[in-house]
Amino acid sequence: MAPHRHSSYVTAGHHERHWTFWGSSNNRLMICGSTEDMRELPPVIRGWAEGAALDEIERNASFDLLTGRFEVPDNNPADVIASEWQYLLKEADRADWPQYQALIESAHAEPRLRRLYPYTNHWALGFTEMPDAPYSTPSFVSIGSPRGVGDYTIREWWNGPLLHRVTTVAEAIAVAVARIPTDLLRTSSEDPERDT
Repeated sequence: MAPHRHSSYVTAGHHERHWTFWGSSNNRLMICGSTEDMRELPPVIRGWAEGAALDEIERNASFDLLTGRFEVPDNNPADVIASEWQYLLKEADRADWPQYQALIESAHAEPRLRRLYPYTNHWALGFTEMPDAPYSTPSFVSIGSPRGVGDYTIREWWNGPLLHRVTTVAEAIAVAVARIPTDLLRTSSEDPERDT
């Protein structure tokens, strides 16, 4: 197994007949998916153990696997951030939730937010500077997207008090950018490599 890859896990459903495959690398979930047929698991497990690329494992799987992140063996923060953005964009594309997809795509299009590590909590989008501990660092914004009709909600953290309610994703992104702490703006603007 590649040294940065952790073991994979298979869990069995308790109330329904299904098996879920999980694989992580450097303490980040890289691939997961469920199947009702245990016989579909060995090729996925083998691909993971032999170091196959995530896209290759996904192509060879006979059930739906969610990948999207790319592996960062050296845990370089800029690459970890880019990997997480890639994952969120792919997840949003599959979510069948146009407002959530618009939120993720618009946030990614904003360079000042794209430099930060994105994470979701109960489908609300938040940001932090440090990829290793998104839930333990102070939050400055959490954007909730409506399902169907409704407004985007802005809070300091996902279940904190409501700060703003706006009708468009552009307004939500503008509020998020305005709330970026000065030290995070300064840090991210000093590193032009993180713009890509």
